[in-house]
Formats: sequence, structure tokens, C-alpha cells
Amino acid sequence: MISILYAIWWYLDRDRPWQGGRQSAFLRHWTIWKYTKDYFPISLVKTAELDPSRNYIAGFHPHGVLATGAFTNLCTEGTGFSSVFPGIRSHLMLMHWCFWAPVYRDYIMTGGLVSSDKESADHILSRKGGGNLLSIVVGGVQEALNARPGAFKLVLRNRKGFIRLALTHGADLVPIFSFGENDIYDQVENSPGSWLRWFQNRILKSIRCSIPLFYGRGVFQYSLGLMPYRRPITTVVGKPIEVQKTPHPSQEEVDRLHQRYVKELENLFEAHKLKYNVPRDQHLEIC
Repeated sequence: MISILYAIWWYLDRDRPWQGGRQSAFLRHWTIWKYTKDYFPISLVKTAELDPSRNYIAGFHPHGVLATGAFTNLCTEGTGFSSVFPGIRSHLMLMHWCFWAPVYRDYIMTGGLVSSDKESADHILSRKGGGNLLSIVVGGVQEALNARPGAFKLVLRNRKGFIRLALTHGADLVPIFSFGENDIYDQVENSPGSWLRWFQNRILKSIRCSIPLFYGRGVFQYSLGLMPYRRPITTVVGKPIEVQKTPHPSQEEVDRLHQRYVKELENLFEAHKLKYNVPRDQHLEIC
């Protein structure tokens, strides 16, 4: 009977992940998220105010193995997002197939996760009154294959869909860089040209999902396991880039705004890297 009732609910509620999801302030404030934040620890750093009368698209970099900083900072109150950015409602995009899993779909929506489809983005960015922050992990699952300690390689050069969205809706762009995101797991060597990377790329092309072979520490020992290492993650939210609404942007306008976004992201990285133990001669690698 429970299965039948849930199946009916699922059918009636099937479009919700594409219609802004269903956030729960109660679940976002669960005490477990404070423990999650303290384990690494994870910090959220604000460099500029976000106007609650505006809508925003935030590019989150890098993906890391599991986008741990993105989830903890943007989908929970573990680091006090609503206090740091009062009046801003946070959403984070996730691959659409995750929302076809029974029960799990309802759980992830409570934190503000929504489907990573244009329809979903259009729904959130079209809301009147502003105060919506739609975050996109721009490098996606492809970038996860580059995630390892000390790596700063971003898949961004040809990722321009979020730029077109920002122009279409007049949503300001917010660059976000999460220092330490790549440091919490090691990954089996899969450099470009290796048989493993070839195999992972074939899977990526076939099912639109990557399978990074990662490892960390154990529960009671530090040598090997699936627990993440206790290394700090500091997510720095940059200054918004003002965007004028352009319902039908040209490719030239998209390219120009994309170049500006990349430059602002690089400036954000350079301005803060020394605070978070990144070598002075280390720079972002955009591919």
C-alpha cells in the first residue's frame, strides 16, 4: 500500500524538479550539516553583497569529486548561507536522472537541488521579485575526472550555456571558487592519453556521467578508504557581474560576456590563493 501511494505521489509530483523543487528550511538546518562543516572544515567567504531584488547565476568551480563544498555551502545551513546572504534563496543544479530515484528525489529537493535542464533554469530565473541564486557547477562530471590534490584545471573554455541564460534573463553572474575542493580525495592516475582516461571518456559520451576512481581515508585508519580526507574547503563567492537583459543574445555578445566572466574568475583566484596555501606561481588552467 505504501508503494502504491508513493507511486501515485511520484506521478502527480513528477515535474517538481523542473519547477523550482521543494526546499525545506527544517532539513537545511539539520544539526548533521554543522558536523559535516566541522569535519573538514568548510567555510563560506563573502566578498560582496548580493542584492535580494536581483536574480543571479553562480558558476561554481571546481567540481571536485563529489562537489562537497557546493552542497554543504549552497544546499544546507551548515555554514549559515541565509545569514551570510540574507534574502537570497539558493538553488543548485544536478543531473536530471538523479530525480528519477524514488524517495531520493524528494530528499535532495529539500536542500534546493533542481534538475540541470534549461526548463528548470528558466523557471527559477523568471520568478518575479528577485532573490534567487541558481548555482551551476560549470565543469560538470567531465571536470570531476581532473579532481585531485593540487589540481586547478577547469573545464570552462567552451561552456557558454550559462552565459546565454544570464543574458536571456538579465541575471547577474557570480563567480565562485572553492579552494580545497580537489584536495579531499585522491584519484587513480588517469592522465589524458592513458587507457583509463580513454575508458572514462567513452563512458562519459555514452551515459553522460563520469566514473572517477577516487579514494581517501578509512573510518579507523588513514591509509585507504572512501572517507574524505580532513582538509579545509573554503568557498569564496565573488563580486557579481552586472548583466543587461538581452532576450536574443548574439554569439558575439555571449563570447564577450564569457571572456569577462573567465577574467573575473581568474582575478578572484589570484586575489585569494595565497590565503589558502596555493603557490604564488600556480594559476588556473582553463580548458
